[in-house]
Amino acid sequence: MAIRTATGIWHGDLKGGSGTVGVGSGLFDDAAYTFASRFEEAGGTNPDELLGAALASCFSMFFASKLAGAGFTATSVHTDAKVHLGKDDVGPAVTRIELECRAEVPGIDAEQFAELAQASKEGCPISKALASTPIELDARQV
Repeated sequence: MAIRTATGIWHGDLKGGSGTVGVGSGLFDDAAYTFASRFEEAGGTNPDELLGAALASCFSMFFASKLAGAGFTATSVHTDAKVHLGKDDVGPAVTRIELECRAEVPGIDAEQFAELAQASKEGCPISKALASTPIELDARQV
């Protein structure tokens, strides 16, 4: 199986420092992140946003695969993730993730769509990696 790589670099203290994040594919190597981009609304990326992107894209692919395995070809599977950053006993924590999926799947009925969407939420590799985080799914046909 594949091994994927990513890099996170940080310079300085928490509030005054800054960092960059990159991915092994080279698609981006120096996306900036700071305290303000993570805990406030400043520009730049943050680990939570990247986690949401990983989950949304993984779910979309896995759902398309589950649909195909059941004999359906998705015209499109669009998934958005809202990653909630809160606090636990130790400090900042991802407290939950909301997935909103809108998929166009010709010929499927609502019950089978819902079953396959739920199975995809539970089975996609990133969902499995996040097993300790509540993930809510709102999946609908369009």
